[in-house]
Amino acid sequence: MKNIKKSLEYNPRSRRNIKETTFTILSGLFSIISILPLILVVTFVVIKGGAEINLDTLLLEPEPPGDDLLSAGGVGPAIVGTFIITTISSLISIPVGIGGGIYLAEYSKEGPFSKFIRFGTNVLAGVPSIIAGVFIYAIIVSTKVLFGSMFSGIAGGMALSILMLPTVIKTTDEGLKLVPDDLRRGSLAIGASMFTTISRVTLPAAFRPITTGIMLSIARAAGETAPLIFTALFSRYYITGIGDLFYEMGSLSVLIYNFALEPYEAQNKLAWAASFLLVLILLTMNIISRFIGKNSLEKR
Repeated sequence: MKNIKKSLEYNPRSRRNIKETTFTILSGLFSIISILPLILVVTFVVIKGGAEINLDTLLLEPEPPGDDLLSAGGVGPAIVGTFIITTISSLISIPVGIGGGIYLAEYSKEGPFSKFIRFGTNVLAGVPSIIAGVFIYAIIVSTKVLFGSMFSGIAGGMALSILMLPTVIKTTDEGLKLVPDDLRRGSLAIGASMFTTISRVTLPAAFRPITTGIMLSIARAAGETAPLIFTALFSRYYITGIGDLFYEMGSLSVLIYNFALEPYEAQNKLAWAASFLLVLILLTMNIISRFIGKNSLEKR
């Protein structure tokens, strides 16, 4: 009995326990290293940009570069432009993405066409964002097909919608697959059509995961810069009407890119302020998506 009891006692000097302790320490160390860049970036942006935030920064238009400026103005038009361009991209990508996800989850029979769509979605999700900007530039901006306009907020929204589309399709597809088949069979058994089953049963049941995917896709689109340089370009002024959607439009990401390259301190400070606002928007949207996803798991 004494030998058995002794063999069951924890021996920190045994080879197996030493290996387990070593790997546990290494895993914790690598976890800290992996999260350290996020902490450093967010902290640095908050310190540099948060100090520049005031009411004028949020509301005023940015001033042209100059070495005699005490203030570079504000980022008001860029904030408005970011929300407008992101809204345009959402209006394009969300209906198409949800429709594509519904087809894959509810109508396709795992045939060659559905496999091709899933493969194309995965490829599109990995395409560099600048390719989407060049594509829209080639077919929309350079051809002046939008009522003769070139760079415009609508073109920027189209470019961002390409980046949002794969995420919306994949999350809709996966979200609908999580809905039990018994709900579908029960709805069809009482005489409901396929359209009624999808709109009244499966889509509401998968609402939370689909919403989570939409929020993540919007967060990604809001932070993109390269596609907007080729499509929406940049404007220092507030929009005054619907017609301004067909002209250059400001955005936070492009403002950061432009003003960070300026040799003037006032513009550099404004770029830090815009960086703080953009990080705040992205963090808020990611937190909301995680909150929605957590609630969906608890509900199940």
